[in-house]
Amino acid sequence: MNSDVQADLKDLDTTLSSIEAVADVPRLRQEIEELSEQAGRPDLWDDVEAAQQITSRLAYAQGDLRRLDDLRRRLDDVPVLYELAEDEGDQSAIADADAERAKLRTEISSLEVRTLLSGEYDEREALVTIRSEAGGIDAADFAEMLLRMYLRWAERHGYGTDVYETSYAEEAGIKSATFAVHAPYAFGTLSVEAGTHRLVRISPFDNQGRRQTSFAGVEVAPVVETSDHIEIDEKDLRVDVFRASGPGGQGVNTTDSAVRLTHIPSGIVVACQNERSQLQNKASAMAVLQAKLLERRRQEERELRDSFKEAGSSWGNQMRNYVLHPYQLVKDLRTEHEEGNPSQVLDGQIDEFIEAGIRWRKQTESDS
Repeated sequence: MNSDVQADLKDLDTTLSSIEAVADVPRLRQEIEELSEQAGRPDLWDDVEAAQQITSRLAYAQGDLRRLDDLRRRLDDVPVLYELAEDEGDQSAIADADAERAKLRTEISSLEVRTLLSGEYDEREALVTIRSEAGGIDAADFAEMLLRMYLRWAERHGYGTDVYETSYAEEAGIKSATFAVHAPYAFGTLSVEAGTHRLVRISPFDNQGRRQTSFAGVEVAPVVETSDHIEIDEKDLRVDVFRASGPGGQGVNTTDSAVRLTHIPSGIVVACQNERSQLQNKASAMAVLQAKLLERRRQEERELRDSFKEAGSSWGNQMRNYVLHPYQLVKDLRTEHEEGNPSQVLDGQIDEFIEAGIRWRKQTESDS
């Protein structure tokens, strides 16, 4: 191997060793052993919610360990690949070794981002709300495009999702939608997506074919856990029940099972219509409301510590442009990261934007 290859492999080894240290591989193995023991108990499913938490955590811990072990094995094999290729003078084998090394750099760099998620709630699952803003029908259509983008992103990663509520616009698209992403670190990962997204395109709803600019807002909150102590007084709630509707106002069931909760002190309104029973919808809506109140409390605490002020000033402002006309470009205004294929981005290929956002946030926090 030449010196450049050796230096690159040494750098990759240093980075992977750092990731393994942060992940605490011995502790991870012990956690898997303990969770496997709990998952094997005959009374596991007596408490369905606890059982789901145990089996979910076990699956993700096993996935994390499997990924780390696989990267370590492959990285250890690369020098052997080079030696065999050079001994045989096989240029195609050397090219294969180069390709594997490049692939490892991409995968290790992506995993390194996880080590930057060290906030108080970063390891939580996420609740995401998307709302159409300025731009009329195009904004509602854009909000639905973003909803599909995030659901596709989750699907690509094998993350479970639950859409709690979708408020459809009259002509096309959605007014708002709230969904959960069930994966460890989903909040820390997706929280950099919060803010105002801007779309520029030829409007499909304008019969004169004019260019239209529209906006949609993204909010991200951590899922509430029992230890958070988010108490809500029933006297502070207004509860409305209604019949769930689909696109164009079409009824999707025949009973008033959908539930809307208004938290009077904060003005926060949430709704849930995906469950069959009113009781289940109220429980889901309450979980969403608690998450939003937790996120509000989290931001207030950060402001009190003066650590949220500088980084937070960007969240409510425009943070990413999606330009479909007169050229094709998606650009993040905070990180300057850009992609020239909006179709792929809107189909859920947003990992590079997310990773750049996490690195940007970490750097911003270090500088403040």
